[in-house]
Amino acid sequence: MSNLDFFNIAKDKDSQIPYADGGVKAGFPSPAQDYMDQTIDFNKVLISHKATTFCTRVSGDSMIDANVFDGDYLIVDRSLEPHNGDMAVCFIDGEFTLKFIELANNQLWLRPANPNYPKIKVSEESDFIVWGVVTYIIHKARD
Repeated sequence: MSNLDFFNIAKDKDSQIPYADGGVKAGFPSPAQDYMDQTIDFNKVLISHKATTFCTRVSGDSMIDANVFDGDYLIVDRSLEPHNGDMAVCFIDGEFTLKFIELANNQLWLRPANPNYPKIKVSEESDFIVWGVVTYIIHKARD
């Protein structure tokens, strides 16, 4: 199981930073903008449902093949209905874990993204809840 640290998102703080609205070209280079007169507020970009969204920090490596690494931050929305294939924060048998929701043959599984970890079968006897669906993954590109 992964350990997760939970954080409240400061929704009333000014979180605007300079924003280059022309974007970054992933193909051929283009001249950089000399002047950025717009800003972006990541609370508005990353949060669709303020009252039900929170942030958590990942501890563990069970999702590395999904590009979720130890220390990454997740934006999680508790108001979203989980679907097959969603990455979700789940509470099972007294512990939080981050896994993919997998429905197969009328059975619910929690699937890791690392072959070193087994799938977790959710049975009727399991104390289980989908805590929230992951909407964004934030990790460093450089130390």
